[in-house]
Amino acid sequence: METELKEPAVAYQKQYITEEEYLAMEEKSLEKHGYYQGEIFLMSGTKVPHNTISINLIRDVATHLKGKSCKPFHSGQRVYIEKNGLFTYPDIFIVCGKTETRKNDDWNILNPAVIIEMLSPSTKNYDRGDKFKLYRDLPTLKEYLLVDSESISVEAFFINKNNRWELKEYKNATDVLRIETIQLSIPLTDVYERTELIIIQ
Repeated sequence: METELKEPAVAYQKQYITEEEYLAMEEKSLEKHGYYQGEIFLMSGTKVPHNTISINLIRDVATHLKGKSCKPFHSGQRVYIEKNGLFTYPDIFIVCGKTETRKNDDWNILNPAVIIEMLSPSTKNYDRGDKFKLYRDLPTLKEYLLVDSESISVEAFFINKNNRWELKEYKNATDVLRIETIQLSIPLTDVYERTELIIIQ
């Protein structure tokens, strides 16, 4: 059964747009758009807490990965899922080893090992549901993290020893988030630093 995307809203009303048409449009566009099964979706802007948390995370991840074989990317970089045809811009993702792209184009990365999305009221259901189903078609994906931008909460999905997706939740400011793929532990106080959710003493 095919997945039907319900969020975000369709950006254009043309009945069907090919992948090549989408890629040509996106290369010239000043805005970012996702693409799935012939439809283009406008990627909405983000609020201060979302951006603050994203910067905190990519700062810590990038520092940890300096000089290592894994490398982080931010929301300016597009991911393409060959199996289902989704083009999208994750908030943060990590590639381990050689970066592979669609037709060696340097635009559309094929092999994320970790994807991190910031949850917002308008996208959280999509990120937890349909989008996660589509992400699971990535053969290289090992971890999928959902970081709430309105409360201290991280949902960390990972592939366990039985090759099944498992969930670990972090709900307290004293918790330490673990990203196993890159062997990194980050206190939630660092994740939510400079937001109103963490009170500086």
